[in-house]
Amino acid sequence: MSFARNVCFTVKSGKVDEFNRLMHAEVLPLLKKEKGFRENLTLLRGNTGMSISLWDDRTCAETYNTKTYPEVLKKLNPALEGTPRVDTYDNVLTTIANVVHA
Repeated sequence: MSFARNVCFTVKSGKVDEFNRLMHAEVLPLLKKEKGFRENLTLLRGNTGMSISLWDDRTCAETYNTKTYPEVLKKLNPALEGTPRVDTYDNVLTTIANVVHA
């Protein structure tokens, strides 16, 4: 069974463009290198957002959470307000097509 992480966050006022730049240039390349990473969906409404990542299993997601996620937070810190909240879930259904990452 696959696994999902949902990160809820707030972008600092006037920093949405910076957040988008950091996600594309810094965070997504790191995610794509992670063992077990499948897909990411990041959503914003105003300055409030969530980022849902899908993983092969809980072990891969937990390894990312302890080893790489602290680095991600440091990269996004200039654009984020406060500390993001992370929730995890067992994935019971997805309609996202399998994507092969190079």
